[in-house]
Amino acid sequence: MTARPYLSALIPVYNEEENLPALGEEVSAALGALGKPYEVILVDDGSQDRSFEEILKLVKQYPGFKTVRLGRNAGQTAAMLAGIQHATGEVIVCLDADMQNDARDVPKLIAKMEEGYDCVSGWRKDRQDRFLDRKLPSMIANSFISRVTGVKLHDYGCTLKLYKAQYLKPLRLYGEMHRFVPALAGFLGARVAEVPVNHRARTRGVSKYGITRTFKVLLDLLTVKFMDSYLGKPIYLFGGGGVAMGLLGAAFTFDTLYKKFHLGIFVKDQPLFQVAIFCLLIGFQMVLIGLLAEILVRIYYDLKDMRPYFVRETSGFGSPPEAL
Repeated sequence: MTARPYLSALIPVYNEEENLPALGEEVSAALGALGKPYEVILVDDGSQDRSFEEILKLVKQYPGFKTVRLGRNAGQTAAMLAGIQHATGEVIVCLDADMQNDARDVPKLIAKMEEGYDCVSGWRKDRQDRFLDRKLPSMIANSFISRVTGVKLHDYGCTLKLYKAQYLKPLRLYGEMHRFVPALAGFLGARVAEVPVNHRARTRGVSKYGITRTFKVLLDLLTVKFMDSYLGKPIYLFGGGGVAMGLLGAAFTFDTLYKKFHLGIFVKDQPLFQVAIFCLLIGFQMVLIGLLAEILVRIYYDLKDMRPYFVRETSGFGSPPEAL
């Protein structure tokens, strides 16, 4: 029976055939130097070049290398989720396949985690990318994400991150939410730290990122914020907005009636009356949406047997304390 690996390395791959031979050599050398059992899971995200053939060569060449092949290009988030579901290590590290991350930084992340952290994020302090279309949007996005989520990091976009498996396994990732995993883990109570890591310029292959991803990040951030603050009580968001709109509509209505009966201004001459009707209707609809969302959330938790909380560990139940 094979012993459970201490470390699982997840590497999503999409059209990176030119980088894979060097990647395999670097990762094998860096993780082998740890002196702990490990596995490397390369997830082929529907590559259209010879990436999967190169991955199979790595699996045969290096012990502990494994692969998962997706049926089509599903995106980095889906590839990471597939890797997480197949990972068996106590801790999980994520790397890019484009060789811009340095696998030799993994021991640095592990050392930081051993100080008492549950998630250690890489910070590309000296990022080797163009400023205008890569670094500047990233700086703005990182600042905004840190403010909204409350989990402050310099570099959410760095793939090189280390997690305790117990904080990754419960997550269900969609869209482009892989960059928000530290925040999602933080919502579960994970202690998050950040360390500077080496970042290298891409020398082979073509970047899969563009400026349009910034807009995807903003939209996914709305989802993340909702999941943190309102997933268990959506009526507070929708109902609160509905009540506010209703009160505003009522105020406009009373203003219209006051002008009609005390100032003699006919309703047809008061555009504010139409605004009042609009506000009342919108408020009523938002309250109904909140009630429907409450019903859906309860179905969501019941069908999946999920809990609106996360247990870090237990003690005193007749066995040694264990992480859940």
